[in-house]
Amino acid sequence: MKIYFDFSTILVIVTLLTLLIWLMDIWFFRAKRVQKVMLGRSEKALEGEKIEIPEPKIVEYSRSFFPVLLIVLILRCFIAEPFRIPTGSMKPTLLEGDFVLVNKFTYGIRLPVTGSKVYDLSQPKRGDIIVFRYPKDTSVNFIKRLVGLPGDRIKYENKILYINDKPMTQTFVQKSVDEQANGPTLPVMQFTESLNGIEHPIYQIKIRGYNVPEFVVPSDQYFVMGDNRDNSEDSRVWGFVPEELILGKAFFIWMSWDPIKKDMRWDRIGTRIG
Repeated sequence: MKIYFDFSTILVIVTLLTLLIWLMDIWFFRAKRVQKVMLGRSEKALEGEKIEIPEPKIVEYSRSFFPVLLIVLILRCFIAEPFRIPTGSMKPTLLEGDFVLVNKFTYGIRLPVTGSKVYDLSQPKRGDIIVFRYPKDTSVNFIKRLVGLPGDRIKYENKILYINDKPMTQTFVQKSVDEQANGPTLPVMQFTESLNGIEHPIYQIKIRGYNVPEFVVPSDQYFVMGDNRDNSEDSRVWGFVPEELILGKAFFIWMSWDPIKKDMRWDRIGTRIG
């Protein structure tokens, strides 16, 4: 069984530790403290007196923090998890410095630490923007657009994506520039691509690009690409994403910080991700 050591694992460990300390005190140590207090007082002194039982600081903190940690654990591991966009590989859909929420239950309920699916709800769909563990290093999370489903025949030729021998149509929108936080400003062309009717924006760089010969997506695996097509390290480079590594679907931008201007992008906050 695979164990993933990440923030969720740390959260599980800390939550269980606070619960264990609290329960150990209830089961074994609190009674001894009560007995010690009672023995040190006369019956007369106890009449009508409210007795305060001293509690060690570690027990007090554990009792106080456990409910909070449990709520955070449930929300983060089973409902929605925050994720920061670290690079420009998903431009123009997502920008460096966007903070997104990832729906953790849309594809099913997974256990933290092991990632084992315990309840299946739905399957990833073409066009979804997914967060997943990077297959080459599962301690790192990536975010890309899902373009190839299990069994699909995929080809990428002359900047055109083909799915099952059908070219995904592209409509020119405008010339633009890709301002990078840690790199040069690049001239780009923005298109609207249709993934069998699911439309989304993409960037292309005129002088870049490479072809990928036709292949079939294996069972229980997915082919993903960045919307910044010529400036994205994705399945064209390192291969497929196994189903068990998918963490969830990005659906909402809750904060956005411009790393170039050092300012908040207020207009992006509250934007739904399609």
